[in-house]
Amino acid sequence: MDILQKQNGSKGSFYIQPENKILAEMTYSMAGDSLMIIDHTEVADELRGKNIGYQLVKKSADFAREHQLKIIPLCPFAKSVFDKKREEFKDVLKSD
Repeated sequence: MDILQKQNGSKGSFYIQPENKILAEMTYSMAGDSLMIIDHTEVADELRGKNIGYQLVKKSADFAREHQLKIIPLCPFAKSVFDKKREEFKDVLKSD
């Protein structure tokens, strides 16, 4: 499944939308030119257990790397993924 991205001003999302229905989405806000704040992740029941949430987090990290951004995962799900996969994402995680 393709993960798409859209941004309107300082708000944006990564999402999966087969057949014009969003089934998974991770939303974020930009704080300045170098900081992305992930604030919400939601995955439809039909996609649960398919690692979609992790794929959204990975896509956000790839985007952050491409644009030299740091990420603050305020969303509890995204934070848990960053904590579990700290080594994989440490380069984009905003340090305290």
